[in-house]
Amino acid sequence: MKVALLTDCYLPRLGGIEVQMHDLGRHLVAAGHEVHAFTATRGADGTRHGDDVIDGVQVHRLAIPLPGDLPVNPFAPRELRAVLGDFDVAHVAMGVVSPFAMDSTRVALRLGVPTAVTWHCVQDRFRFVVQAAGYVRRWSRRGAALSAVSSVAAAPLQGLSNTPVAVLPNGIDVSRWAPSGDLRVPSAGVVEVVSAMRLATRKRPVELVAAVGTARRRLSARGIDLRLTILGDGPLRKVTEAEAARHGEHWLTLPGRVTREELRSRYLSSDLYVAPARLEAFGIAALEARTVGLPVVAPAMSGTSEFVTDGVNGVLTGPTTADLADGIVRLAGNTGLLREITLTNQTSAPACDWPDVVRQALGEYRRAGA
Repeated sequence: MKVALLTDCYLPRLGGIEVQMHDLGRHLVAAGHEVHAFTATRGADGTRHGDDVIDGVQVHRLAIPLPGDLPVNPFAPRELRAVLGDFDVAHVAMGVVSPFAMDSTRVALRLGVPTAVTWHCVQDRFRFVVQAAGYVRRWSRRGAALSAVSSVAAAPLQGLSNTPVAVLPNGIDVSRWAPSGDLRVPSAGVVEVVSAMRLATRKRPVELVAAVGTARRRLSARGIDLRLTILGDGPLRKVTEAEAARHGEHWLTLPGRVTREELRSRYLSSDLYVAPARLEAFGIAALEARTVGLPVVAPAMSGTSEFVTDGVNGVLTGPTTADLADGIVRLAGNTGLLREITLTNQTSAPACDWPDVVRQALGEYRRAGA
């Protein structure tokens, strides 16, 4: 099968959609398919218009000079019309704002190419704007197979579509993240809390620090100390540090962005993962941490609830910072429960391994073709 992956953002940019679309592409290639990625993201060498190959995926860059290298190109449809007709299926990745992806969907459908569209975001505050625009319903009427990375992300779209919105989850290499060697058993006294995120408003790093700081104060009477490491960087770094200072000194570590290998190593030396974002469509970092074996604390309204069952793989909480603090106290303050969930996560792999996700993606392609 000749597959076109169409996405505003792609490598070398690093983010959820970028990494997921590339990983899907390379696993489709490994399964014997021909994969081309079309993107408005420039290359690592600064190339805005040209082709390169990454892990067997042929990448076609259709970027133009814009401030901040915004992945927007209103001229891309003309070029896409000239090439997409040769593909068996077009698979489009939608974010909150995705002009390149939207243009790509319109071009593919007008050419009669079977088209699958996957949302990697939760249409929360923008739901009524999307409803008014009407493109979800138009695309479903024209035969597009619509999906989202979780049922949480699919739910707001379902009422806007004439056809079912499927769930096509994100994938990980389970064997790469699974624990090796002796199983880690959390010890009493000091609980190492970890999270991985961009330090930006939607991810709620300041609220995370406030929640852990509150839990730390409540647990100190029981002789339990919490230390927090946030892996990642972003515009809220200084604000995050200032919030930590309100709750004491020398308990927050901010190493910045790290490699996947270091991320796994940090997880293996931690006891508890917290995913504070409420509008998380999936939560790939939390899934990786859960696969390593870490119990996860997250809001029940987020996509993390797709692979975390309350009391089994972690603790699902209400949406507020106080709720998050309660969840952290519930786990960090109960060594027996923390150990039980750690053992469960270390010995049972989640159902998001790449071979399974590729099979589901191919099912969406067949649905688009039908």
